[in-house]
Amino acid sequence: MKSKLRNILATNIRNHRQLLGFSQVKLAEIANIAPSYLAMIELGKKFPSDGVLERIANALKIDPTELFSKTCYTVEEVRILHKSVLDSITQAVNTQITIFEKKYRK
Repeated sequence: MKSKLRNILATNIRNHRQLLGFSQVKLAEIANIAPSYLAMIELGKKFPSDGVLERIANALKIDPTELFSKTCYTVEEVRILHKSVLDSITQAVNTQITIFEKKYRK
């Protein structure tokens, strides 16, 4: 059975990697570790040393402590948030355009 810490680490590495659009091979290459070892970490079957954690975090452009945070979002969650923000901005801009046009079109 995977420990909670391993599960959080595995999930966060995968989510951060996917947010950057990296394959496991690409992340492993940047972090200078074997792709098979990264796969085992992402499956929660291996727990990396502090040096490997730092290399993975650097490759992901995050602080190593973020690898253990419960706040990393999946790619799908980020896409949903992104769409929601864009929809809100579009609605606000359209409202302001309508107000502007009513005020200055006489």
